[in-house]
Amino acid sequence: MSNGINARDVAKLAGVSQSSVSRVFFGGASVSEKTRKKVLAAAEELGYVPNEFARSLITNKTRLIGLVMKGVHNPFYPQVLQEFTTHFNELGYTILFVHTNHDEIQKEDIEMLLHYHVAGVIITDATLSLKVIEEFKNNKIPVVLFNRKVEEPNFFSVGTNNLEASRQIAKFLIEKGCKDMAYISGARNTSTSIEREKGFSEMLAENKVPYKIYHSDYSYDGGFKTAKEIIQAGDIPSAFFVANDIMALGVLDALREQSIDVPAKTKVIGFDNIEMAAWPIYNLTTWEQPIAQMAKETVSYIISEIEEYTDRIGNIEINGELIERKTT
Repeated sequence: MSNGINARDVAKLAGVSQSSVSRVFFGGASVSEKTRKKVLAAAEELGYVPNEFARSLITNKTRLIGLVMKGVHNPFYPQVLQEFTTHFNELGYTILFVHTNHDEIQKEDIEMLLHYHVAGVIITDATLSLKVIEEFKNNKIPVVLFNRKVEEPNFFSVGTNNLEASRQIAKFLIEKGCKDMAYISGARNTSTSIEREKGFSEMLAENKVPYKIYHSDYSYDGGFKTAKEIIQAGDIPSAFFVANDIMALGVLDALREQSIDVPAKTKVIGFDNIEMAAWPIYNLTTWEQPIAQMAKETVSYIISEIEEYTDRIGNIEINGELIERKTT
């Protein structure tokens, strides 16, 4: 109610009770058609806009979807935010964005989501404790872990088939004639990085191709610094598989800084297919995550659980595809 007009003002002009105004806009007990018309006419005359938070105090429900995101520095996640915003807006829902600085979602994040009576929650790149899971379940709030999963199937998750993707990447590089390789991981405790490392290393081991693993942090600086250390050690492999695109761009810039030719001297593959990967200065070969389909599955689950809460758990993994560009 940015214009300062509230339900009391509408009730006064319409000559009805404030509860009648609430019932017209927020549901509940029925109102007569005559009362409804008087309330709507008064609301239009005053420019009254119902407040979503006020609605939540009355109905204990909102049309807000909490989206918890940590990696705002990674261009992949703003693309994800845009995808979810578009989908939910079309369905009459609004995204409540919560930025966390922690690997695990914190108490204050939970309190904010519960305070606003969110209808559902999507957690993109943080983890959940069992206590937090119970908090949401007790309030019958559906939760989806997006682009992450955990060992214990306590809730619903949607992601890419990382194991198959990384096996395909290894196979592609072997077929390109690469004789030794490096994997630069993201944060060690993330399911995405662990699975990408597992699929890649298994395929290389099966084909007796030597490889080394370097740990980084999913950031541009992490990729740049790790590549510089490898270059300074004189241990440049014939191919790099980097756990996400933003790190891969850092690797490319480090190689370029030392005048190391890509793809003649070494090849580089990223993961995600962020928009920057296609920029002419990079032209990065990468594995495209099917964001649109992943978002669609997430939205479908949350809406179905809002309509009828079943606490259904499971894990959906969707296949992406290799996008070949000039770095290979």
